[in-house]
Amino acid sequence: MATVLRRAKRTSCVCLVIFTLMSILSIVLGHSYGLLGIPSALSSLVGVLSLGGMALLWRDISWRVKGENRTVGSLLSQYLAVKVVGWLGKRQRERLEKDTRDIRRVQEETLLLRLRKNANTHYGRLYDFNSIKDCEVFRQQHPVTEYEHYRDLVKRVAAGEEGVLIAERPLILAMTSGTSGASSMLLSTRDTNSEFFLQGVSVCLDAMRRAFPASESLQRTTKFFYTPTFRQSEAGIPIGPNSSTPASSRHMLNLYTTPAPAFQVPSESDTLYLHLLFALKDRSVGILESNFASTIFYAFSALQERWQELVEDVELGRVSPQLAIEDGVQHSLDRLLKPDPERAAKLRAEFEQGFKGIALRLWPQLNLVLAVDSGSNQIYGELLRHHYCQGVPFYSPFYAATEGLIGVNLWPEKEQRQYLLCPRSMFCEFLPEISLDKEQPPTLLMDQVQEGQCYELVVTNASGLFRYRIGDVIKVVGFHNHCPVVEFQYRRGQMLNVRGEKMSEAMFLGALKRAVSQWPGAELVDYCCAESGILGESSGGSDPHYQVFLELKGVRNLTEEQRYKLDHCLQEDSAVYKSFRFKGSIGPMRVQLVGGGAFQELRNHMMAFSNTSPNTFKMHRVLRRKEYADFLQGKIIS
Repeated sequence: MATVLRRAKRTSCVCLVIFTLMSILSIVLGHSYGLLGIPSALSSLVGVLSLGGMALLWRDISWRVKGENRTVGSLLSQYLAVKVVGWLGKRQRERLEKDTRDIRRVQEETLLLRLRKNANTHYGRLYDFNSIKDCEVFRQQHPVTEYEHYRDLVKRVAAGEEGVLIAERPLILAMTSGTSGASSMLLSTRDTNSEFFLQGVSVCLDAMRRAFPASESLQRTTKFFYTPTFRQSEAGIPIGPNSSTPASSRHMLNLYTTPAPAFQVPSESDTLYLHLLFALKDRSVGILESNFASTIFYAFSALQERWQELVEDVELGRVSPQLAIEDGVQHSLDRLLKPDPERAAKLRAEFEQGFKGIALRLWPQLNLVLAVDSGSNQIYGELLRHHYCQGVPFYSPFYAATEGLIGVNLWPEKEQRQYLLCPRSMFCEFLPEISLDKEQPPTLLMDQVQEGQCYELVVTNASGLFRYRIGDVIKVVGFHNHCPVVEFQYRRGQMLNVRGEKMSEAMFLGALKRAVSQWPGAELVDYCCAESGILGESSGGSDPHYQVFLELKGVRNLTEEQRYKLDHCLQEDSAVYKSFRFKGSIGPMRVQLVGGGAFQELRNHMMAFSNTSPNTFKMHRVLRRKEYADFLQGKIIS
């Protein structure tokens, strides 16, 4: 009887998991795709509940299992999640392939869908969306816009006024990271989220499965995520970063090493400690995941600093009493831990050998690091690959912003991070780089751009932005069928420009990396620049110049000749900068070394005075606020 009851309990668990997964898919897909195809998937899954089906199912699961101390329910839920999302990803990938063969039609369909949905809003009537029948008329009737165009309209939405920009109430008022200036408040809708999941997550998981088949094994992921803080608008709409915690999707928690109670801890440093503790307990972690490579880099930096505390907690089977955690949460976490002196001894031995290649030594079955490592995160990805995560493949899956999903990386194994633009996520226009300073510049469409050229993206999204300049400059590096494949270049607001030379982040970083390679023993950890004008008298020179702050490993000082090497490399790469230096209208750059950890302190300082979440923070490569530059001035060691 006991055996029958256990079998019935397990079967009911499977039914519940399937029902939950299908309910989620119904919510995500229902309003945009209907449920076509889901009944057949559901019936095939339910078919495994027969005794013979259960045996086949368990055989399929058992060869994938690499984790330890897993319950039947957690394995089944992970297995079914992998299967359902795999099926969805394959379907979405097929649709994407078809769409990329007829870009103009698909883009026009996407645009008209946005306009029809919002035609009866205040904004839709103002620009007569009902009269627009194609993209050419839209571009004639609607101007190219920037955030000031929407500021007052968003305030009206925040105050509770309906039908201003979009036909529905937004899910949240999403704050941008403020990399190029002050944070902007944008609308985030159900359509934005479903597009991100359908056209982004599912397609990238399909690409990941093809490139890294081991990622389908039933191993847990360590996801470095921090519960964001939200405030409320006058109308009760949440205001905060456009991200949600894994703990809000409890049916997915079996995928992660970090348990639900840890996501109730408000402190970033304490949450990070818990992420690391529960990851170290699990010998068979399969993936390290975060939004950005910088978050994983900071996690390994914390691990290097606090490994002795962590090992002691693994050994004793507890959460350190030094953490500022509420008693109830602490108790819940302690119940999940048991003393493990054997694992602690193994960890201690690995840490004492040093931190080069530590990831694979701690987790021998680690398959992948999953995080964006392009743009401003490029240097963190390189540091991880060369040091902590040596030998582990990396996948940078998305090109996205607060405005929504922009592109997906279909080529995980390529070293160059290239993204296929998603033709049904946004209606995209392209502003040639030579026209960036014009007020109402002419734009190109997806089928009009040229390989090798750089453009600023202008988007119309599902959240009330129309012909909106998002500030990203990208380079078209090729085409997949007829759809552009792009590389991120720089943020328009992150250019150095003391005399009109317009030095991009990509060009400066290239010169910096070349200079550092010529400094014996030096390894670049982090950097940023400031234009001398914001520093005032502390800039150290009368002519306009660049102030460069560097954090390096391996050196504590640079000779004047080595410092000049960076200026020389930049002159070699930029004829405009070289001519200004030759004429004396730009003075020599000042290169300053800051102490170890200075940029992590700067990051914490920046977040303390902004609306940015640790999940969405990107280091500013050009500092626009004097207090940030002054902060680094106080960290100079050479």
